[in-house]
Amino acid sequence: MRAAGLAVPVSRRRVPRTTDSRHGLPVAPNLLGRRFAADRPDAVWLADISYLPTGEGWLYLAAVRDLATREIVSWSMADHLGADLACDALLMAIRRRRPPRGLLHHSDRGSQYASEPYQAILARHGFRCSMSRRGNCLDNAPMESFFGSLKTELVHRTRFPTREAARRAIFEYVECFYNRRRRHSGVGFLTPAQAYEQMARAA
Repeated sequence: MRAAGLAVPVSRRRVPRTTDSRHGLPVAPNLLGRRFAADRPDAVWLADISYLPTGEGWLYLAAVRDLATREIVSWSMADHLGADLACDALLMAIRRRRPPRGLLHHSDRGSQYASEPYQAILARHGFRCSMSRRGNCLDNAPMESFFGSLKTELVHRTRFPTREAARRAIFEYVECFYNRRRRHSGVGFLTPAQAYEQMARAA
């Protein structure tokens, strides 16, 4: 086959599309405007969804990040991209932090974040909703940075035979390493947990 210039066709795994902005749901203006700084915890939260491969298929990860501390406040994982994936992550963040009304919540304009259940949670807690412009991932660059670190430091180095194995690895990466051991230059080379404690004491 090599001498004849022949090759076996290789099927390529279809990469999932986590952001579907082709919907008729209302979208919010970009209130954040790439101002990627906050002077206190629970003033600005960023939200996004990514995916990772397992032997059982894709596992989807929704996360909420505090812009001030760089901490991943909450996360949710599922084998689907339904709105409840994002809602579960948001509700976890609210239970953990009990943030004040007026918090700025920024995400892409995907159907999960524009959905009625998600918007109802934001409204019930008095959060201001901000969304990236269409097709512009740089409008939520800190979340892209987190997912990039996750994939470089964990996902691309590991084979997950099952979704449950991936869930356990993601939990350990986020809760034990990223939030409590990984230092960030944006918060004076503190860990996110240390940055939160320091900012909370100063508030």
